[in-house]
Amino acid sequence: MGSFLWCKDVRENMICVFESYAGDIAWRHSENPVTGLPPIREVRPKLTLVVRMVASVGNYDYIIDYEFETDGLMRPKVGLSGILMVKGTAYENKNQVKKDKEGNEEELYGTILSENVIGVIHDHYVTFYLDLDVDGPDNSFVKVNLKRQETKPGESPRKSYMKAVRNIAKTEKEGQIKLRLYDPSEFHVINSGKTTRVGNPTGYKIVSRATAASLLDHDDPPQKRGAFTNNQIWVTPYNMSEQWAGDIENKDIVVWYTLGFHHIPCQEDFPIMPTVSSSFDLKPTNFFERNPILQASPYFERDLPVCGTESVSA
Repeated sequence: MGSFLWCKDVRENMICVFESYAGDIAWRHSENPVTGLPPIREVRPKLTLVVRMVASVGNYDYIIDYEFETDGLMRPKVGLSGILMVKGTAYENKNQVKKDKEGNEEELYGTILSENVIGVIHDHYVTFYLDLDVDGPDNSFVKVNLKRQETKPGESPRKSYMKAVRNIAKTEKEGQIKLRLYDPSEFHVINSGKTTRVGNPTGYKIVSRATAASLLDHDDPPQKRGAFTNNQIWVTPYNMSEQWAGDIENKDIVVWYTLGFHHIPCQEDFPIMPTVSSSFDLKPTNFFERNPILQASPYFERDLPVCGTESVSA
């Protein structure tokens, strides 16, 4: 039988570092030459270095991973587990919930998870302080909007194209970003003083994944305290003493990115919830002259871990 290690004390300044291979592909290509030569197939596996720490805050456990990939991509990731926030109720079953004359159920502000237990609807927000210093301290924040360009009558059989419109944020106000699904944008941190051989400024971009924004009224006391969640991205000048998000062009800037979770509890979350994760990417954008892992060596069977069977005594 397996054994368990129970740790009851707080251990400061501790992280774990490990490699992760999940069978993902770093890059691949297949080609069938028309000359009758054998088909060409090239593939490279993805290997990730993970730096992890875990914090137990109240009833929740937060698993914080920083993933580093060989192509220069960095992925901060947050996993949520632990015990739900719950409240007591007289109800033991959903069919006991009172209804008004119109048939509307009493608002429980949560979900009945077990007899006399309601899991309360809530949010989680984790803000990341990103002092990127791309090719040096003098950086700029660029909002890149993807726009539709209409064609002129008779110009082309096409009716429209897509174009990228770049706007450099000059003030902190212009660096406040609310993410919008129907306003496709990229957010770059560039060094305009450093360029590639073809003239593009070196940079990294923030690639958002699943996140959430607060629905509370801005004057609600919890929202006043958590006003940093009013935007998903803030950009401020670097200040060593400034640890909370509140002329940023070609300056030493800091990007504050808030990763959010809405949580409507369900029975599978009780009593201890399976881990729910989300992340965002920091991806090189014209930082390298070409794909930096193009010359990576292929893996062979002898390079990969092989799982075998063995007897285990009870």
